[in-house]
Amino acid sequence: MEFQLLGPFAVRHEGRQVLVGSRRQERCLLAVLLLHAGRVVATERLIDLLWDGDPPASARATVHTYVGRLRAALRPYGVPVETRHEGYAVERAQHLIDAEEFTALVGQAAAAGDPAERIRLYDDALGLWRGELLADVADERLRTRLGGRLAELRLSAVEQRAEAQLAMGLHDRVAADLTPLLEEHPTRERLVGARMTALYRMGRQADALQLYDRTRDLLADELGIEPGRALRTLHERILSADPRLDRPPVPVYAVRVGDQWLPWSTSGHPALEFCNTYAGWGGERLPGSDWLRGYATLAVWAGHLDLIEDRQVTRLREQALRQPAEAAAVLAEARRLRTDLYSCLTDPRDGRAFKAVAAAVEDAARLSVFTRGEDGLGRWQPSPSAGLRLPVCAVARSAGELLADPRRFTVRGCPSRDCGWLFLDESGRRRWCSLATCGAKRSAGGR
Repeated sequence: MEFQLLGPFAVRHEGRQVLVGSRRQERCLLAVLLLHAGRVVATERLIDLLWDGDPPASARATVHTYVGRLRAALRPYGVPVETRHEGYAVERAQHLIDAEEFTALVGQAAAAGDPAERIRLYDDALGLWRGELLADVADERLRTRLGGRLAELRLSAVEQRAEAQLAMGLHDRVAADLTPLLEEHPTRERLVGARMTALYRMGRQADALQLYDRTRDLLADELGIEPGRALRTLHERILSADPRLDRPPVPVYAVRVGDQWLPWSTSGHPALEFCNTYAGWGGERLPGSDWLRGYATLAVWAGHLDLIEDRQVTRLREQALRQPAEAAAVLAEARRLRTDLYSCLTDPRDGRAFKAVAAAVEDAARLSVFTRGEDGLGRWQPSPSAGLRLPVCAVARSAGELLADPRRFTVRGCPSRDCGWLFLDESGRRRWCSLATCGAKRSAGGR
């Protein structure tokens, strides 16, 4: 059984929703027991929660009736509701409770040493939330009484994920993710600080300073206090353009192009360069090795490899600043395409990956125009109507051309344990990619 409490209350068995409890209070009682799984909840406590301190004379008998119905409904699925010490308890068994899973994932994320793994675990944890706790069975007062700790843990997880994302240079995503949360919690200073840092790294210093001013005014009007020392210090650093705010550590195996870090060119084909975004597909993902950190990087990379024109790069970057949420969605789409393309190229039997890449290629074809270049030759180019998706369409077209080219069968993956970058080996004699460290490491290890 799977019990979902983080949002509308739901119970599922083998993927199918099961109706448990015909009355809202009945379902609410079960939810309370699940939030305290493995522990006894006293009958008096249940009565107090279900009737908010104003129970009818029949409350104890009603709770007993509810428990009897729940036992009958859950017994076929092996979920016992036991009577113990003037109360009731749902035992922990093989069933899943999303609130417990959320708490466990947040704990794992906090203990993870690698920022990329920390972000993945926080993403998994926060992805379990489908809305407010018990959105359809609890009112706001009961929700606060039952889930105050969970709500605080959720906000803390968002803050810690944002800080890990900033450490990885994912400032575009931080700016987009925190916008709706700050509308709900505008005086949450840790959230404000993370978004200010993200905005500053995106070249939006004025917006970062405006966010600080707005937060300071709200704190003064609503709470009668000034921003804390950490937020004031960040504000001062942004005002003085402190270089310590500019970037996380320099990425590995990268070169500077304009104001962006891009990976070394090693493969001989744009579609392969797009895949070679981790220095370590086959091993540990080294800190800073994922250069696809923000939309600006994606646009500059596409221009650097002549997939789109320089004037388009400038226009796209300006548009991304005006539409940060849309830019973040395109960046996420690019990362999915990258993962699918890498799988498709390293495992020709992966039909799912091929279908995903094929769908992107077909979409890019629909958004393409045939133009004449400065050399007088005609060529297919992604249409400006693709908007912010222009770089993704461009790389998808390049991927389609490679997959339709016999050279696709000469694609090799670097066998270095810490690499896995792809390259073309038309000679049939290359073993390593052109990162000098790969073969050197293996050779040194063999002596």
